[in-house]
Amino acid sequence: MPAAAPIGAHDGRRTYGQACPIAHALDLIGERWALLVVRELRLGPRRYADIQAALPGLGPSVLAQRLRDLEAVGVLRRRVLPPPASAKVYELTEWGAELEPVFAALRVWGMRSPVVPLRGDVGSDTVLLGLRAYFVARPRAPWTAAYRIDLGRETYRVVVVDGELVTVARGEDPTAPAPDVHVVAETATLQSVLTGKVPLASALADAGLTVTGDTAALERLVEALPAR
Repeated sequence: MPAAAPIGAHDGRRTYGQACPIAHALDLIGERWALLVVRELRLGPRRYADIQAALPGLGPSVLAQRLRDLEAVGVLRRRVLPPPASAKVYELTEWGAELEPVFAALRVWGMRSPVVPLRGDVGSDTVLLGLRAYFVARPRAPWTAAYRIDLGRETYRVVVVDGELVTVARGEDPTAPAPDVHVVAETATLQSVLTGKVPLASALADAGLTVTGDTAALERLVEALPAR
Protein backbone atom coordinates (compact mmCIF):
# COMPACT_ATOMS: atom_id res chain seq x y z
CA MET A 1 0.00 0.00 0.00
CA PRO A 2 1.51 3.40 -0.94
CA ALA A 3 2.19 5.89 1.83
CA ALA A 4 -0.51 8.47 2.43
CA ALA A 5 0.16 11.91 1.02
CA PRO A 6 1.14 14.47 3.67
CA ILE A 7 -1.55 16.90 4.75
CA GLY A 8 -1.72 19.77 2.30
CA ALA A 9 -0.08 17.88 -0.54
CA HIS A 10 -3.40 17.54 -2.36
CA ASP A 11 -4.53 21.15 -2.13
CA GLY A 12 -1.41 23.27 -2.42
CA ARG A 13 -1.08 24.08 1.26
CA ARG A 14 2.40 24.02 2.71
CA THR A 15 3.48 21.20 4.97
CA TYR A 16 6.50 20.63 7.17
CA GLY A 17 6.69 17.09 5.81
CA GLN A 18 7.96 15.62 9.07
CA ALA A 19 6.67 12.54 10.90
CA CYS A 20 6.49 14.44 14.17
CA PRO A 21 3.21 15.04 16.06
CA ILE A 22 4.11 18.70 16.69
CA ALA A 23 4.90 19.33 13.03
CA HIS A 24 1.70 17.52 12.05
CA ALA A 25 -0.35 19.65 14.46
CA LEU A 26 1.17 22.79 12.98
CA ASP A 27 0.33 21.52 9.50
CA LEU A 28 -3.30 21.45 10.67
CA ILE A 29 -3.62 24.63 12.75
CA GLY A 30 -0.36 26.53 12.30
CA GLU A 31 -1.35 28.90 9.51
CA ARG A 32 -1.72 32.57 10.47
CA TRP A 33 -5.14 33.29 12.04
CA ALA A 34 -6.12 29.61 12.23
CA LEU A 35 -5.90 29.34 16.02
CA LEU A 36 -7.75 32.62 16.47
CA VAL A 37 -10.57 31.32 14.27
CA VAL A 38 -10.70 28.27 16.56
CA ARG A 39 -10.64 30.58 19.60
CA GLU A 40 -13.78 32.31 18.35
CA LEU A 41 -15.67 29.00 18.40
CA ARG A 42 -14.73 27.90 21.91
CA LEU A 43 -17.93 29.25 23.49
CA GLY A 44 -20.28 27.98 20.81
CA PRO A 45 -21.18 28.14 17.12
CA ARG A 46 -20.77 31.32 15.12
CA ARG A 47 -21.85 32.61 11.74
CA TYR A 48 -19.24 33.67 9.20
CA ALA A 49 -20.17 37.34 9.69
CA ASP A 50 -19.74 37.04 13.47
CA ILE A 51 -16.26 35.53 13.11
CA GLN A 52 -15.35 38.29 10.66
CA ALA A 53 -16.58 40.96 13.08
CA ALA A 54 -14.59 39.42 15.95
CA LEU A 55 -11.39 39.37 13.84
CA PRO A 56 -11.45 42.68 11.97
CA GLY A 57 -7.80 42.34 10.90
CA LEU A 58 -8.57 39.14 9.01
CA GLY A 59 -9.59 39.67 5.39
CA PRO A 60 -12.66 37.81 4.09
CA SER A 61 -10.73 35.73 1.56
CA VAL A 62 -8.24 34.54 4.16
CA LEU A 63 -11.05 33.81 6.64
CA ALA A 64 -12.89 31.75 4.04
CA GLN A 65 -9.69 29.81 3.32
CA ARG A 66 -8.99 29.16 7.00
CA LEU A 67 -12.54 27.91 7.52
CA ARG A 68 -12.21 25.58 4.54
CA ASP A 69 -8.84 24.30 5.77
CA LEU A 70 -10.02 23.69 9.35
CA GLU A 71 -13.16 21.96 8.11
CA ALA A 72 -11.15 19.79 5.72
CA VAL A 73 -8.95 18.43 8.51
CA GLY A 74 -11.82 17.90 10.96
CA VAL A 75 -11.23 20.72 13.45
CA LEU A 76 -14.58 22.38 12.75
CA ARG A 77 -17.77 21.67 10.85
CA ARG A 78 -20.63 23.59 9.27
CA ARG A 79 -24.27 23.09 10.10
CA VAL A 80 -27.55 24.90 9.63
CA LEU A 81 -29.46 26.05 12.69
CA PRO A 82 -33.08 24.91 12.90
CA PRO A 83 -35.91 27.35 12.11
CA PRO A 84 -36.61 30.14 12.70
CA ALA A 85 -32.88 30.99 12.59
CA SER A 86 -32.00 28.71 9.64
CA ALA A 87 -28.53 30.27 9.54
CA LYS A 88 -25.32 28.47 8.58
CA VAL A 89 -22.84 28.37 11.47
CA TYR A 90 -19.40 26.97 12.17
CA GLU A 91 -18.65 24.97 15.30
CA LEU A 92 -15.81 22.90 16.70
CA THR A 93 -15.91 19.16 16.31
CA GLU A 94 -15.34 17.02 19.40
CA TRP A 95 -11.73 16.60 18.28
CA GLY A 96 -11.35 20.33 17.65
CA ALA A 97 -12.63 21.04 21.17
CA GLU A 98 -9.74 18.95 22.50
CA LEU A 99 -7.50 21.94 21.73
CA GLU A 100 -8.73 23.53 24.98
CA PRO A 101 -5.59 22.56 26.99
CA VAL A 102 -3.47 24.10 24.22
CA PHE A 103 -5.27 27.41 24.65
CA ALA A 104 -4.88 27.20 28.43
CA ALA A 105 -1.13 26.66 28.08
CA LEU A 106 -0.77 29.47 25.52
CA ARG A 107 -2.70 31.84 27.80
CA VAL A 108 -0.37 31.18 30.74
CA TRP A 109 2.72 31.34 28.57
CA GLY A 110 1.63 34.54 26.83
CA MET A 111 0.75 36.30 30.09
CA ARG A 112 4.30 35.63 31.33
CA SER A 113 5.97 37.21 28.31
CA PRO A 114 9.04 39.12 29.55
CA VAL A 115 9.35 41.46 26.58
CA VAL A 116 6.07 41.92 24.73
CA PRO A 117 3.22 43.69 26.60
CA LEU A 118 -0.41 42.90 25.88
CA ARG A 119 -1.88 45.48 23.55
CA GLY A 120 -4.93 45.94 21.37
CA ASP A 121 -8.64 45.46 21.93
CA VAL A 122 -10.22 42.62 23.88
CA GLY A 123 -13.20 40.85 22.31
CA SER A 124 -16.31 39.84 24.19
CA ASP A 125 -15.51 36.13 23.88
CA THR A 126 -12.08 36.77 25.36
CA VAL A 127 -13.65 38.41 28.42
CA LEU A 128 -15.89 35.40 29.07
CA LEU A 129 -13.08 32.95 28.35
CA GLY A 130 -11.04 34.81 30.97
CA LEU A 131 -13.89 34.41 33.44
CA ARG A 132 -13.89 30.66 32.76
CA ALA A 133 -10.11 30.40 33.02
CA TYR A 134 -9.63 32.32 36.26
CA PHE A 135 -12.78 31.44 38.20
CA VAL A 136 -11.92 30.03 41.62
CA ALA A 137 -14.52 27.64 43.04
CA ARG A 138 -15.88 28.51 46.48
CA PRO A 139 -16.97 25.19 48.01
CA ARG A 140 -16.86 26.69 51.53
CA ALA A 141 -19.09 29.60 50.54
CA PRO A 142 -21.26 28.11 47.81
CA TRP A 143 -23.92 29.92 45.89
CA THR A 144 -26.08 29.05 42.91
CA ALA A 145 -27.06 31.57 40.26
CA ALA A 146 -27.71 31.89 36.54
CA TYR A 147 -26.43 34.97 34.72
CA ARG A 148 -27.25 36.57 31.39
CA ILE A 149 -24.49 38.89 30.20
CA ASP A 150 -25.04 41.17 27.19
CA LEU A 151 -21.91 42.66 25.65
CA GLY A 152 -22.82 44.64 22.56
CA ARG A 153 -24.50 42.30 20.10
CA GLU A 154 -23.42 39.15 21.95
CA THR A 155 -25.31 37.36 24.74
CA TYR A 156 -23.66 34.91 27.14
CA ARG A 157 -24.94 32.44 29.70
CA VAL A 158 -23.04 31.80 32.93
CA VAL A 159 -24.22 29.31 35.53
CA VAL A 160 -22.74 28.68 38.98
CA VAL A 161 -24.01 25.73 41.02
CA ASP A 162 -22.93 25.30 44.65
CA GLY A 163 -19.94 27.56 44.09
CA GLU A 164 -18.76 25.70 40.97
CA LEU A 165 -18.76 27.29 37.52
CA VAL A 166 -20.66 24.83 35.32
CA THR A 167 -21.57 26.84 32.21
CA VAL A 168 -20.03 29.62 30.14
CA ALA A 169 -21.60 29.72 26.70
CA ARG A 170 -22.51 32.18 23.99
CA GLY A 171 -26.12 32.58 22.90
CA GLU A 172 -29.51 32.23 24.51
CA ASP A 173 -31.03 28.95 25.64
CA PRO A 174 -34.82 29.10 25.28
CA THR A 175 -35.17 26.01 27.46
CA ALA A 176 -33.32 27.52 30.42
CA PRO A 177 -35.15 29.26 33.27
CA ALA A 178 -35.00 33.02 33.59
CA PRO A 179 -31.60 34.22 34.85
CA ASP A 180 -31.18 35.48 38.39
CA VAL A 181 -28.92 38.27 37.16
CA HIS A 182 -28.99 40.23 33.90
CA VAL A 183 -25.86 42.25 33.16
CA VAL A 184 -25.53 44.76 30.32
CA ALA A 185 -22.08 46.23 29.92
CA GLU A 186 -19.48 47.58 27.58
CA THR A 187 -16.89 44.90 26.86
CA ALA A 188 -13.98 46.96 28.18
CA THR A 189 -15.90 47.85 31.35
CA LEU A 190 -16.71 44.24 32.20
CA GLN A 191 -13.12 43.24 31.49
CA SER A 192 -11.89 45.92 33.90
CA VAL A 193 -14.31 44.75 36.60
CA LEU A 194 -13.48 41.05 36.22
CA THR A 195 -9.73 41.71 36.33
CA GLY A 196 -10.01 43.90 39.43
CA LYS A 197 -8.90 47.10 37.72
CA VAL A 198 -12.26 48.83 38.33
CA PRO A 199 -14.49 48.14 41.38
CA LEU A 200 -17.94 46.85 40.53
CA ALA A 201 -19.50 49.73 42.47
CA SER A 202 -17.64 52.26 40.31
CA ALA A 203 -18.76 50.59 37.09
CA LEU A 204 -22.36 50.68 38.31
CA ALA A 205 -22.08 54.32 39.31
CA ASP A 206 -20.55 55.30 35.96
CA ALA A 207 -23.35 53.49 34.08
CA GLY A 208 -20.83 51.47 32.10
CA LEU A 209 -22.47 48.40 33.58
CA THR A 210 -26.09 47.88 34.59
CA VAL A 211 -27.58 45.02 36.59
CA THR A 212 -31.12 43.72 36.84
CA GLY A 213 -31.84 41.13 39.50
CA ASP A 214 -29.59 39.79 42.24
CA THR A 215 -26.69 42.23 42.48
CA ALA A 216 -25.22 40.23 45.38
CA ALA A 217 -24.85 37.22 43.08
CA LEU A 218 -22.89 39.36 40.62
CA GLU A 219 -20.66 40.53 43.48
CA ARG A 220 -19.96 36.89 44.33
CA LEU A 221 -19.05 36.14 40.74
CA VAL A 222 -16.59 39.04 40.66
CA GLU A 223 -15.11 38.00 44.02
CA ALA A 224 -14.46 34.51 42.62
CA LEU A 225 -11.93 35.99 40.18
CA PRO A 226 -8.46 37.02 41.36
CA ALA A 227 -7.18 40.48 40.45
CA ARG A 228 -4.69 40.32 37.57
